[in-house]
Amino acid sequence: MRTPPIQPSGRLPAVLATLVAALAAAFVLAPHPLAATRATGGFSEVSTLRRTLRQTFAEYWSAGDRALTPGLQTVVDYWSRYHLAKAAIASISLIVLVVLGVVLWKAFSRSGGLRAAVSASAGALVTVLALSSVVLVVANIQGAVAPFASLLPMLAVGNDNGSSGGGRLGEALGQVRQELAGSSVTGPLEVMISDFARYHAAVAVAGAVVVVVFAGLSVASWRRLARTPRSDRRTRRVLGFHGILLAVSSLFMAVVAVANTATAMDPAPALLAFFEGGW
Repeated sequence: MRTPPIQPSGRLPAVLATLVAALAAAFVLAPHPLAATRATGGFSEVSTLRRTLRQTFAEYWSAGDRALTPGLQTVVDYWSRYHLAKAAIASISLIVLVVLGVVLWKAFSRSGGLRAAVSASAGALVTVLALSSVVLVVANIQGAVAPFASLLPMLAVGNDNGSSGGGRLGEALGQVRQELAGSSVTGPLEVMISDFARYHAAVAVAGAVVVVVFAGLSVASWRRLARTPRSDRRTRRVLGFHGILLAVSSLFMAVVAVANTATAMDPAPALLAFFEGGW
């Protein structure tokens, strides 16, 4: 018995949309169990992670060595795996969204009336979601590559009912600011500066890749638009929309890449601005 083909205007978009919803749920729920290990069990709540980070960071700073203490290494390793899982799920979501977007925009080009309007609206939403997925992929690659620097904002959040290691954390952060403002740099601060530079270099590299891809797709859209007959107005609208959107997105990512490159080349001032509340 021959199986009937799946119609792009019916079952396939619904299947892809359901998959996108499932991946969105996985993006929120799956990274923790995927990042947790049998030995540590991971961190069930953000407050637990933040509290542990503060305690272990104060211990690490007091030790004065470049090598991370076992406690802090556990937190950093967990955070790296957590972002790696998120980057993988976001990447899969991006692929599914691209396929869904192609299906919807083709349906818009080939249909009319209410179906065309629905396809166009859904296609625009999916396109925006795909661009958001690109940002999520880049951000989580950044966190996976430089997890220590990615954790630093948790040190700046308000105290967790005094459970952040008492005055040790405040004293440690004060010494961090003093060293960054001065000329003497200890081993722990060297590690922080190095990871902070890697943190921004990751965005610079990933951003440059995105710029190239987006610019190439934009040029391809404009070239195809030039070859499309003027009578095919809907296809021309789709190509023009994507050509403009990709060009603007490419320019935006270029600015982000340049800014992060500058920070990666001279990370200490930006790290000081962060610890002084200006980042």
